[in-house]
Amino acid sequence: MQLIIFDFDGTLGDTRRNIVTTMQMTIAELGLAGRTDDECASKIGLPLDGCFRSLYPDEDKETIRLCADTYRRIFQENLLTMKPQLFPKVKETLSALKAKGYTLTIASSRWHKSLSGLTHDLGIAEYISYLVGADDVEKAKPHPEPVLKTLSATGFDASQTLVVGDMNVDILMGLNAGAKTCGVTYGNGTRRELEEAGADYIIDTIDKLIDIVR
Repeated sequence: MQLIIFDFDGTLGDTRRNIVTTMQMTIAELGLAGRTDDECASKIGLPLDGCFRSLYPDEDKETIRLCADTYRRIFQENLLTMKPQLFPKVKETLSALKAKGYTLTIASSRWHKSLSGLTHDLGIAEYISYLVGADDVEKAKPHPEPVLKTLSATGFDASQTLVVGDMNVDILMGLNAGAKTCGVTYGNGTRRELEEAGADYIIDTIDKLIDIVR
């Protein structure tokens, strides 16, 4: 393995509280029927339009678009008082992998601008060679396009690639591209969901990646 593609939310960044709070504030501002925290959290990993469409399948396209736009505004406002954090050992693991010569990238359902800003704010931008956000692709996870776009940009082959994520859509994206996959259990998905998606490896802490790629 030479290339490692990470998901961000729930894999590198502990953003569950930020995301769920912002979703609840969006729902309240737009006067939509309430959804529980667990219902909101279960949609993490999907693009925003897909997230709200899944929560409100009977709403029209304009309402779903308004949900996504409102969410983005409130998320940025919330960053002033609610700072996301890295999961334990993330920075140390990225540093060690980079030092060993691995190319590290991120493929996220978050918009590129937000993703770039968070990697800088959390002090990991220096380890990441390439970013793919939701607005950089036409087809989102679990479609392989985010992986294929990364392979094209970095010059690696799927056989040299490990995709790391906390949700079944991350695992399916990697498998659909022909890459190896690793699920992490500390994020928003469950071990069972990762197993059922077909993850090649499952780890409980990010530093275990060093043993896998070795």
